[in-house]
Amino acid sequence: MDQLDQVFTAVSDSTRRAILARLTRGEAPLSEVAEPFDMSQTAVSKHVRVLSDAGLVAVDKRGRTRYCRLVAAPLKDAATWFETYERFWTDQFDALAQHLEQNP
Repeated sequence: MDQLDQVFTAVSDSTRRAILARLTRGEAPLSEVAEPFDMSQTAVSKHVRVLSDAGLVAVDKRGRTRYCRLVAAPLKDAATWFETYERFWTDQFDALAQHLEQNP
């Protein structure tokens, strides 16, 4: 559960979600990842570190440049966790619909 907690913590921030969205287009140097944000590259690096600690981003250093790439596997675990509750709510809405049909 610790890994799942880290994933949810990582994606709870809009900047980190935007970084993940950018990385869906492919690997990028950290400087490119930082471009759209109105913050220092150091601040973006801290966000990338949170994503990396959660296992969502891999950072490879090549020469003086750090490259970031998405690691999507932990998101699958989060999606699986959400599916449990999706089934719950679907069942609840189906039961409500059935109740309303039987009791107009």
